[in-house]
This record gives sequence, C-alpha cells and structure tokens, in this order.
Amino acid sequence: MTTAASNHPTGTASANPHKVSHISVFGEAIEFFDEAASNLELDPNIKRILTHPSRQVIISIPFQRDNGNLDVYTGYRVQYSFARGPAKGGVRYHPDVTLDEVTALAFWMTWKCAVVDLPFGGGKGGVTCDPRVLSKNELERLTRRYAAEIMEVIGPDKDVPAPDVGTTPQIMAWIMDTVSMHNRGYTPGVVTGKPLNVGGSRGRVEATGRGVMIAIQSALEKMGKKLQGQRVVIQGFGNVGSISALLLREHGAKIVGISDQYVGLQNPAGIDVESAIAYINAPENPRRSLEGFPGCDALSNQQLLELPCDILVPAAIENQLTADNARKIKARSIAEVANVSTTPAADGLFSQAGVTVIPHILANAGGVTVSYFEWVQDRMGYYWRERE
Repeated sequence: MTTAASNHPTGTASANPHKVSHISVFGEAIEFFDEAASNLELDPNIKRILTHPSRQVIISIPFQRDNGNLDVYTGYRVQYSFARGPAKGGVRYHPDVTLDEVTALAFWMTWKCAVVDLPFGGGKGGVTCDPRVLSKNELERLTRRYAAEIMEVIGPDKDVPAPDVGTTPQIMAWIMDTVSMHNRGYTPGVVTGKPLNVGGSRGRVEATGRGVMIAIQSALEKMGKKLQGQRVVIQGFGNVGSISALLLREHGAKIVGISDQYVGLQNPAGIDVESAIAYINAPENPRRSLEGFPGCDALSNQQLLELPCDILVPAAIENQLTADNARKIKARSIAEVANVSTTPAADGLFSQAGVTVIPHILANAGGVTVSYFEWVQDRMGYYWRERE
C-alpha cells in the first residue's frame, strides 16, 4: 500500500499507466472552489488547507481469475478531509478510474456532507477495472482483496465506504464481511449501502432519486413556482434517473425526455415512466436498454440535452454541460444529479443567462443522507421502519 500526498492540487497524476488524462478532474474542482473561496473572502491559510487531500492511498490488488491466471489491478482510497467526522464516500469500479478522479470525487463528498450538515468528512475509493467482464466469483475475490488492503484506513470512526458506479450492495456486504473477519467481530458500520439482512437501511435504494425530487421541488418553491406541469428532461435512466423520473411524475411533472447510454427518447405529450421502467427490466431486454420503447421519437444524448423543457436533469456522467453546448440548453433550471455535470465554463454561461443550477452536492445528497441513517442504525443496533 502506498500513501501519497499531492504538492499541487491541480497536478494530481493518474496512477493508471494505461490511461493518459489531459484534463485534471481535480483541477476543475479546484476552479469551482477558488471562485467560491473568493466570493466568501476565505482566509488564505484555510483555503490552502482545503485544496489538499488529507490522504491518498494507492494499492495493487492481485487476484486469481476463474481460469487460474493472476491479474493485478490498481485500487485507490482517498480521504480528503476529517474536519467534520469520518471520511464518507463510495467505491467505484470502472475502467477509467484514476487517482485524479477519485481525489476530485472525495473533494466533492467533503462539501456534500457539509451542505446537508452530516457529521462526515469526504472520501472516495475505486478500482481500475471493468466489472462487466468479471464473474461473480472474480468480483468477490477482487473485492475481498481490495477490502483487506484498505482495512487499516477504513472503519466506522475512520472512513465509511458505500456503493458507487459499478458497485452494489453485495459488494458492500463482501467488504463488511472481510473487515469483520479480520477484526474478529461483527462490524456493520464499516460500510453503508448494504443489503437489509446485513445491516442495510430501508429506503436506501430510492434515497438519491427521492432527494432529487425534494431538491427540485424546494428550488421551485423558492422561485415561486410549482412542480405541477413542469416539463422535465432526464439524461440517464439507471437507478437514480428512473426513480427521479417516477417520483417527479408522481408529483405532477411531465417527463418529456429520457435517455440511457444507447439512445435518447422524447415525447412532448409525456412519457409513461412506469412502462419505461418495466421495459428495461423485462427478461427479453438483457441490455436493459430503452431502445425500441414505443410511443417516443429516438434521438442522441446530445440532442436530448437541448430539448425544449423547463427542468433539465443530467443524471448520467460528468461534464455533460460544457461551453460548447451551454448556449443551446433551453431549460431554465438544471438539477445536477450526476457529479460535476457542468464544467466551470458552462456554469459561468448559465449564471450570465439567468439559468438556475442546483449543484450536484445538493441535488444528489439524498443517498449520503440515508447512508448516514444506516450508519447511525448500525452503531445503535436498532433499525427503523422506512417511514421513520
């Protein structure tokens, strides 16, 4: 295990030798921070501290494939700040995971927890891998080795991981079980986002989507508007995007555009969200794709972002709204659900145009809020009903 600390916040290097990053994701995060710090007239000494991660851990993860061969992947755990409590943040399994990206995400988790007043600092982890090509047994061996390598820096009072892109409640259960085994004691509070039968919390699956709906509803109320009748376009129809669409529609919004990685769909009269969810979950749709869903016109993801609507919800991947397309966006309100959906340049253009942007550190904070409730229940040994 290697522990590193960057001397320059915008120069965090990628630890993945197979991927060259020409744009520092952490550097973009610091651009946002610098502007906020300037507006707040933040003390330069505090600013200097807050632009550097507390700890960056890089590990090698050797594990055996089903065919008997040994692979070695690179993993990370970044603990950005402990100022408000234990570090908190997900574990990401994706081919493009780098130290730079994980550091930026840990940075953003620091502010997300602070915005909703949770007693956590910011953290993030990841493994540079493609979980789609790994069998269940390979995923388990990889995860347990990753957990063993980082277990000295995680724990209920140190750093509490959770699911993220490419990881699941089952993966969290493997991490918890590995740590518990090494500690010779049941340690459910070491991770959140677990299955219910091993200390998970009711309401966790829907939490981020529910938080999106509440954030949009609250923002509209501040502007003297109601959710009823608002035309909404949602990019991304995974767990968060689909649940956001369902809850927004239930509260009176009209969903006029949705998309996944394969296709975008539009229907100005409104899309039947329940039918779309049933369509992607059908056994005869193994890719879980929206392709071929009836009653809608197909278009690209870029065209989807530029559709006429009142509220745009980018819920797919980062940096979808840039200086290149910001002037083409017709929405008057944007709820950033994917982390850093908007680049600093685009954010400035939206500000000039009077477009309201609900930042991702607020719009998608429902997940970490219910993760906090799970952590509390695990510490108490007392589990609440969902309505509580």
